[in-house]
Amino acid sequence: MHKHRYLASNANWISFNIIKLGDKMLKIYNTLAREKQVFEPIDPGKIKMYVCGMTVYDFCHLGHARVMVVFDMVNRWLRTSGFDVTYVRNITDIDDKIIKRANENNETIHELTNRFISAMDEDSAKLGIIRPDLEPRATDYIDGMIKMISALIEKGFAYHAANGDVFYSVNQFNEYGKLSGKSLEDLRAGERVEVDSFKKDPMDFVLWKSAKPNEPSWDSPWGKGRPGWHIECSVMGAHHLGRHFDIHGGGQDLQFPHHENEIAQSEAAHNCKFVNYWMHNGFVRVDDEKMSKSLGNFFTIREVLEKYDPEVVRFFILRAHYRSPLNYSDQHLDDAKQGLTRFYTALRGFEFSNSEINWSDPVAQKFKDAMDDDFNTPEAFALLFDLVNDLNKSRSEHTAALLKGLAGVLGLLQRDSDSFLKGGESSENGLTSERIDQLIQERIDQRKARNFAEADRIRKELAENGIILEDTPQGTSWRRE
Repeated sequence: MHKHRYLASNANWISFNIIKLGDKMLKIYNTLAREKQVFEPIDPGKIKMYVCGMTVYDFCHLGHARVMVVFDMVNRWLRTSGFDVTYVRNITDIDDKIIKRANENNETIHELTNRFISAMDEDSAKLGIIRPDLEPRATDYIDGMIKMISALIEKGFAYHAANGDVFYSVNQFNEYGKLSGKSLEDLRAGERVEVDSFKKDPMDFVLWKSAKPNEPSWDSPWGKGRPGWHIECSVMGAHHLGRHFDIHGGGQDLQFPHHENEIAQSEAAHNCKFVNYWMHNGFVRVDDEKMSKSLGNFFTIREVLEKYDPEVVRFFILRAHYRSPLNYSDQHLDDAKQGLTRFYTALRGFEFSNSEINWSDPVAQKFKDAMDDDFNTPEAFALLFDLVNDLNKSRSEHTAALLKGLAGVLGLLQRDSDSFLKGGESSENGLTSERIDQLIQERIDQRKARNFAEADRIRKELAENGIILEDTPQGTSWRRE
C-alpha cells in the first residue's frame, strides 16, 4: 500500500490510502444500460469524470448539496482505489435565469455570477468538498460551441431557423432517447407542441439563440446571439476530457432532456461514443414531497447550515444510497446529528498520528466490497456503526484508528472530537467553554464536599443550557446537546 497526495481546495495536503486493485472489481449502475456494470476505464488506471455543476444566479440549495457531496464521495473512492482521476465540474454562467436576475438587480452578468460562484465555493468548502480538478465556465468556451454547432449544421444534424435560432434536428439522430429509454413518439406524446414554432419537430432543441435586447451576445455565423444550455457541456467535456470519456454524472433531473441532448450533439459531431458510464443521483424530497419553491419547501445550503453543523449535513446525505430519493426533514437531520455524535463520542480520548488503513482487516475488506458495489454507502455506514459499538466496549486503539480511517474515506470524522462535541461557543445561552469548565469544576468541588444538592443544581443548570455531562472513571467530559 502507498499514499497518493494532491492539493485540495483548502490548500492542505490530502492523503488517500491507495487500495491495490484485487479480484473484486468496482461496479457502477450505468443509467444508459439500466444495470450495474463492472467498471473498465478507457485508459487503464485513469478515469475521466465530468459532472454537471451549478447555474450560478442564486445561492446553492439542498439539491446542489447532494450533487456536490455525492460526486465528492465518488471522486474520493476512485482515488482511494488507486485511479488517477481527472474530475471536471462545470459552471453555467450564462442562462435565461442569470440574465433575468442580473437585470432585476441592475448589475452585470459577470458581477452576479462571480458573487454566487464565491458563495458556492464557501458552501462547498463547509461541506468538506474537495475542489474538482477543473471548473470551466461556459462563457470561456463560446468559440468551441460555435465550432461544434457549425459541424452539426454541416453534417445535417442542425438547421438555422427563420427566427435566427439554430436548432438540433432530433429526427436525424437515430438513437435519440437511448438514455431516457423512450422513443421519439413517446417523448412527443408528452410534449405540448409550440404554437408558431420555428422548429421542424417539437422535440428539436436550441443550440444557438439569436440576440435579444438587453442580453449579452457573441458574434457567430448566424448573427449575434448566445449558446443554448445543452451545447456547453458537450463542448467543455470534450475540451478537457476528450471526445470519449469514462463517467458523466449529475442529478436525476438532468437525465432528460439535458444529458439526452448532450449525447445527441456529441456523438453526431464526433462520430464516436460520448460517455461509457452515466451516473445520476436521486431527488431531494422535503417531508416526502419534491423540493420546489412553488411548494414553499425550498431550502438553501446556507439556511440548513444555520441550524446544523456542515458535517451533520454531509453525514445525512451520504448515509442514503446516492441513487435513492433523499427525504429531508428536521427529524432526519436530528437523527444524523445523533449518529455523528455517537461516532465522535466513541473516538473521544484517542490520539491519532495517522489514519492509514490496513485493507487486509476483515472490516476494511467488507467496507471496500460495499463501496465497490455501486458506492453502497448505507452498507458502509452499517459497518462504521458496528465499529462504534465495538469501540465502546473494547476501547481498542486499532478499532478507533480503523473507524477514523474508513470514515475519512467518506470525508467524515477528521476533526478533533471535542471540536465537534463542544460545538464552539453558544451565542444563544452565553455559556462559553471556559464558563462551562468552571461550572463543572464547581460541581466536582461540591461533590467532594458531599453537597450533592448543589452539585445536582449545577448539572441541571448546564442541562437547561444544552450541556450534557458524562461522568467516567477518567473524569467528567461534556458536549453540547
